[in-house]
Amino acid sequence: MAAGENAIRRDFPGRRWLSVLLRGLHLVAVIHLGASVVADLPGAAESGGQAVLFSGLALWALDIWQKPGHLREVAGLSMFLKLALIAWMILSPELHRPLFWLIVVWSAVFSHAPASFRNAHWFAGR
Repeated sequence: MAAGENAIRRDFPGRRWLSVLLRGLHLVAVIHLGASVVADLPGAAESGGQAVLFSGLALWALDIWQKPGHLREVAGLSMFLKLALIAWMILSPELHRPLFWLIVVWSAVFSHAPASFRNAHWFAGR
């Protein structure tokens, strides 16, 4: 890893508002998924899961574009794993309830973890 790689940040006019919009849409998708899972609605994992997956991928892509070093951080790996769990939920509807709650707990713990943990590098390849 190059010495200043973590410092690389890209931006464009409107990126912050795009991020706000995507995060808002993602939150709506998560609420839709959660309500569907709790109510045990047929197709909950598919429709809500797809909305969460696509909005999450868009957020992750924007984060990676803005800060390429994000992929080497624990936070970047965490996002990948959460998206993989959402994909698993879509493919295995019988597991939608435990996977949903696992992702909720994972997200809550991870979002409140110290920055020194979230931004630590999981792969220090040379």
